[in-house]
Amino acid sequence: MPTYQYEAMNNSGQPVKDKLDAGSPEEAATKIRALGLFPTKLKQAGKPPKAAAKQSGGGGGSGGGRRTVGRVNKKLLTQFTRQLSTLIDAGLPIVRSLRILEQQQKPGMLRVGLRLVAEDVEAGSTLSEAMERHPKAFDKLYTNMIRAGELGGVLDLVLDRLADFMEKSQALKRKVIGAMVYPIAVISFALIIVTLLLAFIVPKFDKIFKSMGSELPGITQALVDFSMWVKDDFGWAVILGSPFLIWFIFRLIKTTPGGRQFVDRLKLRVPIIGRIISKQAIARFTRTMGTLLAAGVPILEALNITSETSGNTVISGALNDVHDGIREGESFAEPLRQARVADPMVTNMIDVGEETGELDKMLVKVADTYDEEVDSLVNSLASLLEPVMVITLGVIVGFIVIALFIPLPKMLETVQQQQ
Repeated sequence: MPTYQYEAMNNSGQPVKDKLDAGSPEEAATKIRALGLFPTKLKQAGKPPKAAAKQSGGGGGSGGGRRTVGRVNKKLLTQFTRQLSTLIDAGLPIVRSLRILEQQQKPGMLRVGLRLVAEDVEAGSTLSEAMERHPKAFDKLYTNMIRAGELGGVLDLVLDRLADFMEKSQALKRKVIGAMVYPIAVISFALIIVTLLLAFIVPKFDKIFKSMGSELPGITQALVDFSMWVKDDFGWAVILGSPFLIWFIFRLIKTTPGGRQFVDRLKLRVPIIGRIISKQAIARFTRTMGTLLAAGVPILEALNITSETSGNTVISGALNDVHDGIREGESFAEPLRQARVADPMVTNMIDVGEETGELDKMLVKVADTYDEEVDSLVNSLASLLEPVMVITLGVIVGFIVIALFIPLPKMLETVQQQQ
C-alpha cells in the first residue's frame, strides 16, 4: 500500500505535516479528515523514476530546468475548464480528457501547457501538481481549487464552479472596459484635435497679427506663446505623450510594496472611480472566497489565496488581518469590520453566513450584489462623462476662438484709419 505525505490544518488553524498509508489519494484524504484535520496538500511518497525525470529533466526551461508555459488567454482557459468538467463528469480518465482537449486547441500556449500537464499526470503527478509547474498559465487560485476537488473526490463539480467564477469575473471586466472605451476614445480625439489647432491654425493667425503690427491682448498673446511652444519646442510631443508618461510613472511606483500600496489607496479615494474600484475589489474577494469555501478549501487557506489574488493591497492587508483574527479565535466578520474596507452590509451578511453555516453561499450573494452595483456605477459614470467631455471640449475650443478674434475689431479699425 503506498504511503502519502500530507499537509493539513487542525481546528485551531495550525499546520500539520505527517505521513499515512492509503490505497488511493481519495482514501488518504478521507483518513486525514477522520483525524479532524483539513488536508491542504497530498503527495505520494517516493514517486516513480519516470515522474522524477519529468520534473527535473528535459524541456528547454531556463537553467536546464523543466519547461513552463507563459500566460494563456482567459477565455480559452475558461472554455477548457468547462469542457474538462464535462468530460470528467462523463467518466473519462483525466489523461484521456486532457489529450482530447489538447487536440481541440489551436496552436498556442494553452495547447503546449495541456500537453505538458498530460505528460506529468501520466508520469504519476496529480493534476494540481502538474498545473502548479506552470504558474503563469494556471494561477494559485486555479491550482488550489483543483487540489480541493482532488482531495474531496469532486473534481468535476469544482471545475464547473471554477468555470462559473471565471465567466462572471470576465463578464464584469468586459462591462467595465466596454463602458470606458467611448470616453477614452472621445478624450483621445479631442486631445489630437486641440493639438492640431495649436500647431497649425493658431500660427497662421499669429502671422496675420504680426503683419498688422498692433499690440495683442494678454489672452491672445498667451495663446500664441503656447501655440509656438507646441509647434517649435516639441510641446505637441509632451501633450500627446503625457498620458503614457503618467501611466509609466504609476507602473514604476508600483514596483515597490510601498508604492503599490500608495497607488491602490489613491485609486480608492478618486471620486466615483474609487467607489467602482472598491466595489469591484470586494466583489472579486467575496466571489473568490465563496468559491474556495464551496470547494472545500479550509477557511485559513482560502484567506491566504484570496489575499494574494485580490488585486488590491488595501483589501489584501485587510484579509491578512482577518486571517490572523480567525487564528486567534475571532469570527470572520469582526476583523473585516475593524479593517473598514467593506460596507456594513457586507460584514453583516458575512456575520449571518457564519451563524447559519452557509458562509460560502452568502459570500457569493454579496459578490452578485456588488457586481450589479459596479455595473450600475459604470453606466452612470459613462453617462456623466459624456456631457462633461462635451462641455470641456467646448470651453477649450471656445477659448481658442475668442482669443483669436478679440484683436480683430481693433485691427480692422486700424486698417480703416490707414485708408
